[in-house]
Amino acid sequence: MRIKVPDKKKALSIIEAAERDMKYTLSLELKDNSCATIVRNIYESFRMLGDALLVAKGIEHDDHIVQIAELIKLNITFVRPIQIIDNLRKLRHNINYEGYKPKKEEVIEAIFIAKIMFQPLVDESRKRTDRK
Repeated sequence: MRIKVPDKKKALSIIEAAERDMKYTLSLELKDNSCATIVRNIYESFRMLGDALLVAKGIEHDDHIVQIAELIKLNITFVRPIQIIDNLRKLRHNINYEGYKPKKEEVIEAIFIAKIMFQPLVDESRKRTDRK
């Protein structure tokens, strides 16, 4: 972890990039050869939101667990526990480093999580970034 000057402009830029990536990812057709990409991109968009929150606080951190923990700290209530985003991190890890091929059911679950959690987290991330 490295302490830096808080950078609201960079944080907002990261949030916007996460939104663009998520929008594109959710437009992809669910096929056998797109499953891993969809999961990776959904997870990465969530991770970027956590990174944006840290950047807005002036904290530079490469640890995905810390970035996801920033989202969980927002304490927004969803129909599913927000900690489920950490399951996406583990799934992505298995895809990237173990050669795991996600099942369509897992990808459908990731898409569901993105559809119910992403925008509220974007909105709250923007609010917190604008306050700082």
